[in-house]
Amino acid sequence: MKILITTGVYPPDIGGPATYSKLLFDELPKRGIEVDVLSFGEVRFLPKIIRHIIYFFKILKKSKGVGIIYAQDPVSVGLPTMLASKILNKRFFIRIAGDYAWEQGVQRFDVKDNLDDFSAKNKGYSFMVRVFKKIQKTVANSADMIIVPSQYFKGIISNWGIETSKINAIYNGIKISQQSEVVFSNDIKDESTNKEKVLLSVGRLVPWKGFDVLIECMPEILKNYPNLKLKIIGSGPQKENLEKIINKLNLRDDVFLTGQLEREKTLKCMEEADLFILNTQYEGFAHQLIEVANLKTPIITTNIGGNPELIENNKEGILIEPNNKQQIIDSIIKVLKNNEFREDIVKNAFIKSQQFSIQNTLDQLEKLLKITKI
Repeated sequence: MKILITTGVYPPDIGGPATYSKLLFDELPKRGIEVDVLSFGEVRFLPKIIRHIIYFFKILKKSKGVGIIYAQDPVSVGLPTMLASKILNKRFFIRIAGDYAWEQGVQRFDVKDNLDDFSAKNKGYSFMVRVFKKIQKTVANSADMIIVPSQYFKGIISNWGIETSKINAIYNGIKISQQSEVVFSNDIKDESTNKEKVLLSVGRLVPWKGFDVLIECMPEILKNYPNLKLKIIGSGPQKENLEKIINKLNLRDDVFLTGQLEREKTLKCMEEADLFILNTQYEGFAHQLIEVANLKTPIITTNIGGNPELIENNKEGILIEPNNKQQIIDSIIKVLKNNEFREDIVKNAFIKSQQFSIQNTLDQLEKLLKITKI
C-alpha cells in the first residue's frame, strides 16, 4: 500500500498538520504502508489561484502508484486534492481539524456566531464566507473517509450535512512518558509566593484564542502573585493588538510574547511552567493539552470543543467559560495556592494522558487505510 499526504505545512514548518504529517511519514512505513508527502509550502511563494493550480498538477504527478491520497485540510489543500483524486480515480481521505470558513469569517468577514451555530447555518453570511462553506462541504462530501480529532468535531462536520458513517474520530497521539510509577509529591513545582512563577499559554495569535482577555486579567492576578510572569508562545495577526494592550496596562515586565518557538523549546517551556492556560473559544481537540498533561504541568482551559474529552473539571484540571475574567483569575489563584488540589489534578491528567499514545493513533488510522484493498 502507498499513500500520498497532501498538507499545508510540513517540517521545517511548525504547526499541528506539520507534526501530524511527519509522524505518518516516519511511522506508517514500519507498518507496511509507503508514504510520500506533498507540502503546499512548495508553491506558497506563487500568486493566489496560480499556486493552487500548480499544486493540483503536482498532485497528479506525485500520485503515480498511489492508492490513497490523504489531504490535511478541506480548502487550500483539500480542493485540489479532491479534483486530482476524481481525475485519477484514487481513494480520497481527508483530515479535518478546523472549520476554515468559520476561521476566515471571524478574522476577515465580521462573523460573530460561535462555531456550533455557524456550522449548522448557511444563510446570513457574506459571499466569501458562503463560498468557503460550500467548498469545504463539497470536499468533505467527496471524501471516502473523514478523520477528525475529537467526538466534538465529528458533530461539527455532521452539522455541515455530511454522512456521519464516514466521519471517524481519531485522537492526536503523542510520545507519552513510559514511567510505570510516578511520584508527584517529590517533583511538583515549588509554589512559594516569593518564587517567580510562569503562567504559560501557547497558540496562534488569533481572536478566538483569547490572549487579549488573559493579558487584561494580569493586573488583578499580580495583586496576589506579584512575581507571576505570563509567557505567550506563538505568532499571528493579533500580535500588534496584544502589544498595545501590554503597553496600555504597563505590563512590559510581566507579559512576554515570545513569537513562534521550535517544538523542542516549546515543550521545554511547557514542562518548566508553573501553570498552563488555554483561554480558547474554538478547539477541535487541543493536542498541546495532552502534551502538557504528560509533562505534569497543571492545566486551566475552556469548557468548549473537544477540551472536556480530556479534562474533567476539578479532576484533570479546571474548565472555565471562554473569556470569563473572574473565572480565569479565581482558577489561577486556586491552582497556585492549593498544593493538594494542584497535585491531584496533575496526577489525574498525567494518568489520562496515557490513553493518547501515538500507538493508538496509528492503530486506528492503519485500520481505516486498510479497510479497502488497494
